[in-house]
Amino acid sequence: MNLTAMNQSDVCQEYLCPERSVSFSVYVILYAAAAAVSLLTVCGNLLVIISVSHFKQLHTPANILILSLAVSDLLVGVFVMPFHLSWLIESCWISGPVMCSVFSFVTFQATSVSVHTVALIAVDRFLALSSPFLYSEKISTAVICIATIFNWLFSLLYNFTLLYVNGKFTDVTCPGECLYIVDEVSSLIDLIVVFLMPCTLIIILYSHVFVIAKRHATAIRALQIHNRTESSKNRVSDKSERKAALALGILVFVFLLCLLPYYIFSLTNFLKDDSFSNLINSVLVLFYLNSSINPLIYALLYPWFKKSVKIIITFKVLNTDSSLMNVLSLSS
Repeated sequence: MNLTAMNQSDVCQEYLCPERSVSFSVYVILYAAAAAVSLLTVCGNLLVIISVSHFKQLHTPANILILSLAVSDLLVGVFVMPFHLSWLIESCWISGPVMCSVFSFVTFQATSVSVHTVALIAVDRFLALSSPFLYSEKISTAVICIATIFNWLFSLLYNFTLLYVNGKFTDVTCPGECLYIVDEVSSLIDLIVVFLMPCTLIIILYSHVFVIAKRHATAIRALQIHNRTESSKNRVSDKSERKAALALGILVFVFLLCLLPYYIFSLTNFLKDDSFSNLINSVLVLFYLNSSINPLIYALLYPWFKKSVKIIITFKVLNTDSSLMNVLSLSS
């Protein structure tokens, strides 16, 4: 997520605050919608964080990655969405230079952590399906925790260098703007590190996952032919395999659908005019909405999440030893 250097007078001219042209009622509706989306993002990801953190049954390698993704998406809901949507509604940055710096850093940090976490989830699922014995022996919760911590620390160092060592916040002092000026080489590096490499890995690994899932379904159908007495059980397993493959398809499709438009437009950022700036800010809304959708595609598809949410909202989570409650009984 970047903006390459341009003439400062052009930047100021582009980002001067215009007069608000919408009626007061529309203005209120827009802010209400923005608040609702931000609240949905925060609440959805908080439920994921509480569920995975609290219930000991959910302390698995795959769920640790879901927890990491939920934390990054929570940052988007708290520090990014409200300010960006306000910026979009006002057509002007009204939160001051300090919040601009916080907003920009959290945007870069949450984005890189989120994308790389999805890539780690792809690696985790591929290993679990392709080499189940190796996975159960080598991939422990501790290993995934170390990988997750490394992901966050790498993103912190990378984004700090990109924005505060190589980037330029202080050179632009226009009123009503919040810009992060990065040179073209760094923009290209950012595109490769944060988008092209992880997304290529995701597509390749999930393609193999689909092949493995199809192979499993074929094996199950073969067992049905040789063992009619277990056909009902096998049909359930076959349906489960196809459902898992469908869930992965939805996951990859929605993830890329939210990310691709911004990076496609960012590749054409040499077209710096008013229409481009308005378009890129609008496309960023879809980019951030991925943080709202993630709790649905990563957690709501799991039966344990529905059960843990029920326990949380009924305050049973406050009971003694509630962390030991069985939340996996519906996942069979």
